[in-house]
Amino acid sequence: MHPIEISLKDEEATTRLGAQLSVILAPGDAICLSGDLGAGKSTLARGMIKCVSSASEVPSPTFTFIETYETERFLLWHFDLYRLERPEDVWELGYEDALENGVMVIEWPERIGALAPLEALGIHLEVDGKARKAHITGAKNWRGRLLNAGIA
Repeated sequence: MHPIEISLKDEEATTRLGAQLSVILAPGDAICLSGDLGAGKSTLARGMIKCVSSASEVPSPTFTFIETYETERFLLWHFDLYRLERPEDVWELGYEDALENGVMVIEWPERIGALAPLEALGIHLEVDGKARKAHITGAKNWRGRLLNAGIA
């Protein structure tokens, strides 16, 4: 898939992108969110999670490493790996279960290196003044799904 770049003028635009992505999520999917602190990873994750679950609050799992959310279609696993010390420590967080039957939203996927899902949709967020830019990459199968969500 050719990379897609999206300008996100504010926090609402970042949340809307998450909402658009939520429509195409299916069991087995992984969304890897990377970028500097404050780039909007948690905001994007919240946009996805609030649209697929009944959660009224979506805390960042920075200290707990993981939050799970029941949805009508799947169990969503929200990982924040910022404080993970070693890539192999991810197995202690239920990562294998998430790989097998859930949808994963992973903040800081670079912390697990080669253990990151190969078919993941990657979204790198960067600060652009007061706005953000999202750089989206993924395997070929994501292109059509993104088109269906009005993203590509």
